[in-house]
Amino acid sequence: MAGGHVALLVAATFGVAMALMVPMAFSLALRADRLAPGHAAAVGYILGIGSALSLVTAPPIGTFSDRTRSRLGRRAPYLIGGGLLGTAALVTMAYAPNLPVLGLGWAMATLGWGTALGALGNIQADRLPPSQRGKVAGLTGATTMVAPVVGVLLVGTVSHDHLLVFLLPGVVGLVLLTLLVVCVREEDTRAESVPVALTTGRLLRSYLFDPRAYPDFSWHLLARFVFYYGQSLYTSFVTFFYADRLGLTLTEVSGLVAVSGGISVLAMTAGTLGSGFLSDRLGRRRPFALGAAAIFLSGAAVSASAHALAGLLAGAALMNLGIAVFSASSQATVLDILPERETDAGRFLAIVTLSQKIPGALAPLTAPLLIAAGTAGEENYTLLYLSSGALGLLGGLIAFRRVRGVR
Repeated sequence: MAGGHVALLVAATFGVAMALMVPMAFSLALRADRLAPGHAAAVGYILGIGSALSLVTAPPIGTFSDRTRSRLGRRAPYLIGGGLLGTAALVTMAYAPNLPVLGLGWAMATLGWGTALGALGNIQADRLPPSQRGKVAGLTGATTMVAPVVGVLLVGTVSHDHLLVFLLPGVVGLVLLTLLVVCVREEDTRAESVPVALTTGRLLRSYLFDPRAYPDFSWHLLARFVFYYGQSLYTSFVTFFYADRLGLTLTEVSGLVAVSGGISVLAMTAGTLGSGFLSDRLGRRRPFALGAAAIFLSGAAVSASAHALAGLLAGAALMNLGIAVFSASSQATVLDILPERETDAGRFLAIVTLSQKIPGALAPLTAPLLIAAGTAGEENYTLLYLSSGALGLLGGLIAFRRVRGVR
């Protein structure tokens, strides 16, 4: 893929990530507080509904994309349609008169921008040669981390305007998507035959596949699930962990969590870019998965034993560095071993997203059980963090030892 086309792909990923994540991090809570002050739990319910919708719809949409035949190709209609739906949803949220309409708007936003983000991943599967997959994984991973930070700073300047606080990130995303569609044209697919007729049964089976037919892909899905389960255990209770270890209230610790977040963004950006480019240069993926897991485990051990700010920040930086290295190598590995690339790339990439989203939904439910395992009423964050690190290491070991389709 030409360098200019890669730049447009990365820019579009940045724009879509901003449009999707800024409402999640800032705008949604701001609007919800204006509609129903003091009902912070409503934001959690709204976000949960959006996450559930994305889990349900991703595989069927990927399947439809694989079988789309149009003058614009297979992916462009989903970039355009997703961006337009997502932008309309942001306007709906800006003018929502109550929480149910706000929730409906967020559901539309996750469907629209999530569809566009999935189509961007499908373009990588369609067009990137092996020598570019790690680099692009690093670049897109880094932009996905930076985008919400830039977006929140951007909308912070217009926080008095209830429309712009939602619409501004959406406009950025839509413009960058449009540039990609216009400048990086897909071939007309109307003359191509559809490999298999899409029936209701096949659509329902889009969530499933035979693990025995694709052992490398199956093992890597398991590795991702286990690693991201460990990550989600760690991220679910960071604020409470800091407050417990430093003896502060949640209000007092919020600024320290923000500092930790800034350091973590720097570590993750360096990790994704460094590992992505280096894995392409060396032609290897599996050692990076194992190295990432070891870094993540070391960070978890530092955090588990830390009772001062310096130790907490060092542990967080190491854990996030490990997450970043694993994420970049995992994305490149997925593209290397993707089954049925020519006919079902969208469906299989959508299944890959489940291996990260399902742990993200389950971990907040199971983490309290580990925390409650303390003695004499103490909260056992040591066990939580060590469990998180152990799961991360197990995920890396699975990727290193069982995925044989890459070096």
